Amino acid sequence: MCESRIARRVWTVTALALATLCAASACAGPGAPIGPRLPQEGGGTVGSGTAAGVLAFLVTPNDVAAGSPIDPEVQVAALDTLGNVLTAFSGTVRVALGSNPSSGTLGGTVSVAASSGVAFFNTLVISNAGSGYTLVASAPGFGSIVSAPFTVFGTIGVAAR
Repeated sequence: MCESRIARRVWTVTALALATLCAASACAGPGAPIGPRLPQEGGGTVGSGTAAGVLAFLVTPNDVAAGSPIDPEVQVAALDTLGNVLTAFSGTVRVALGSNPSSGTLGGTVSVAASSGVAFFNTLVISNAGSGYTLVASAPGFGSIVSAPFTVFGTIGVAAR
């Protein structure tokens, strides 16, 4: 009797632990990170000027009117392999149009030196209305990352098709 109670408790604790882990990772599968996916400050270092990590959009482009600066400003961070902002990174981050459904042009400052691992793009403007635009951010040693799609509205608030 006593052994079956212990076995039942072990099974219950194990099941609860697995359920908690599954909920924390949204059951994304093996190797999926557990916990929040927001980068944390500090942590990584750049070392001898060579970055080891990835880029991530901290603030992605929002829908915007053609010819108006994207607001809030787009922010791209250099992250280490654990998702920490590489605060020592001060290299140049560049953004360009990825998907360009309406042959728009990207204006404003498109190359920015990162400050404490984050590049701030506060003057980006797209010339033509359209749905499904994306930005591509890149930096030497990091490769590139594509933003989520967004819409550029025309003068009456309707995206061109």
